[in-house]
Amino acid sequence: MVDHTVRPGLRRLLFGVALVSGMFGSMLAAPAGHADVVAYLVNVTVRPGYNFANADAAAAYGQAICDKVAGGRSYPQITGDVKSDFATSDEFQASYLITQAVNELCPAQIWPLRNSAAGYRPPGL
Repeated sequence: MVDHTVRPGLRRLLFGVALVSGMFGSMLAAPAGHADVVAYLVNVTVRPGYNFANADAAAAYGQAICDKVAGGRSYPQITGDVKSDFATSDEFQASYLITQAVNELCPAQIWPLRNSAAGYRPPGL
């Protein structure tokens, strides 16, 4: 008959290896991004030019930007939407709102947005 018991020294060694690998594995894992609605609201309601009716409207608009990025719309398309919605040709105003929404409300969408903006040149340049 085969003896399948684990010797006490081996058991401690295996436990130590599992413990150390678990500690290092959790340290190496990327931290999950989380939404910071308050930071977004402060940044877009203090800056002039957007004139949202209230905080809920500002948050909903930012979330709609996040949904557009997640849905695959490109940076130039989203910039055009923002400029149209706010009746402005100010490229910085549109870019600022998009950046604030993505950075604060949906940080997981930062890289897709950046990739879609690669090579973008504002009209007239």
